[in-house]
Amino acid sequence: MMVALRRLVPRGLLGRALLIILVPLVVVQVVALFLFYGSHLDVISRRLAAGVAGDVAMVVELLARNPRQEDRGWIFREAAWRLDLSLALEAQATLGPSANRGASLPLLPLEEDLAAAMRERVGLPFDTDWQSDPRSVIIRVQLPDGVLHVEAARKRLFSGTLYLFVIWVVGSSLLVFVVAGLFMKNQVRAVRRLAEAADAFGRGRDIGPMKPEGAAEARQAAIAFNAMQGRIRRFVESRTEMLAGISHDLRTPLTRLRLGLAMLPEAAHEDAQGMTQDVEEMERLIAAYLAFARGEGLEQAQPTDLVDLVGEVAAKARRDGAQVDVAAESQSLVMPLRADALRRCLGNLLDNARRHARRIAVGVARVPRGEAGAWAQVTVDDDGPGLAPEKREEAFRPFATFSAGGTGLGLAIARDIARAHGGDIVLEASPLGGLRARVRLPV
Repeated sequence: MMVALRRLVPRGLLGRALLIILVPLVVVQVVALFLFYGSHLDVISRRLAAGVAGDVAMVVELLARNPRQEDRGWIFREAAWRLDLSLALEAQATLGPSANRGASLPLLPLEEDLAAAMRERVGLPFDTDWQSDPRSVIIRVQLPDGVLHVEAARKRLFSGTLYLFVIWVVGSSLLVFVVAGLFMKNQVRAVRRLAEAADAFGRGRDIGPMKPEGAAEARQAAIAFNAMQGRIRRFVESRTEMLAGISHDLRTPLTRLRLGLAMLPEAAHEDAQGMTQDVEEMERLIAAYLAFARGEGLEQAQPTDLVDLVGEVAAKARRDGAQVDVAAESQSLVMPLRADALRRCLGNLLDNARRHARRIAVGVARVPRGEAGAWAQVTVDDDGPGLAPEKREEAFRPFATFSAGGTGLGLAIARDIARAHGGDIVLEASPLGGLRARVRLPV
């Protein structure tokens, strides 16, 4: 039962807020209608029905005491003038089985109240017809010498305040609901924009400060978000400037060492060659460390064809000696990407596979992700030795190495870039027998 109720409850904030307003409103209006039907309308209907039945009973009594034809005429005229009743006598007739047709307003107690009043006041066989004339109610009473046809105006049995009451109930409910919907829509819009801004900022997009709007709490959250965004930007900029200075300070002595080694006499070239390789290794390590710390945070996302980008990275890996096959479900998959950062991400994955395998297969596909849209998925498979399941998550830790010749930063940088796009990277067993790196990015 509770599971079914949860499925019926809206998932969005706007729908739930409107439900919170609508349910008490409906309950209040239902109670008001119940009280109206149970007291006011019932009392008024019984009194009006008793008045009509009393007039009919008086006419029947007058006809019984004045049976002459000339007396019947003035009784009919006086009833029409003073009681607003149209009368006709069908001599020697009896009530047929086609009588007792239902009321045209079945939700109201008019027919039951009139029938009860007629039984109480008249005491003769009768039937009523509510549908032949939309403005009148036809009452037929069985008299000893025929059937008396009484046509009473429907307004004598029906109070027009009912329409006003129903219009008021329905109109006020709709008005409250519309006003609440418009108000809550503005409040939810502020929350939705804050969520969109946080998501865009988390993907590395420069959206600028957002405009505070909505309720005081929503404005406070927007102001806090702008302040947080500014602090993070200042931190990234100061760290990038510091790392640039460190890079310059570290590379300057390395450059002098390289020049010094190049100027050594030819007899020392054999010893200098090993030292030159050490200097190149140090420069490569410094570049990798700085790339990891910087995180490619300054690049802005632009519409980019993921299929073309994967093809470029695969072509570069082939030039470096790797055997790479690329398979894409479609010829184009354009989405907002930080292209240089993603090239580094995929390049690190291909370099990692190239060091351990002979064959690499890259796949590009679009896969669903439920109600949130779709993923752009890039898989990198190799036929290498693979990696034990318990070590796959550890491989993403900075400086974690499982083989010689690596810095331990390639996978860490790749995952950092993927998560900056709002996605992630996981390692799995590959159909080729080695390791699979699955990259998923939100489209």
